Amino acid sequence: MASVSTDDLAARRRRIARLTATGQRLGYLLYLAAAALFFTGFATSFQSPLVTAIIVCLLVGSLVLAPAIIFSYAVRATNREDPLPPHSNN
Repeated sequence: MASVSTDDLAARRRRIARLTATGQRLGYLLYLAAAALFFTGFATSFQSPLVTAIIVCLLVGSLVLAPAIIFSYAVRATNREDPLPPHSNN
């Protein structure tokens, strides 16, 4: 079984942390878009394409946000249990 170096683990954790942060931003942005569309529809009239856009934003936001939150907790727990040395650019 091949051993994984500390640098490889640190790079993998940083990559996963970056992906989870991006997923959370995207998920919350889609929730914000759904809320903005909802209030736009509330102020005017709810047309079918607008309702479809709201539902799509909520569904895609949920599909992106849920795993991102779970993985961010996993990365934090892993870093707390097994801290790695700080990243250096030498």
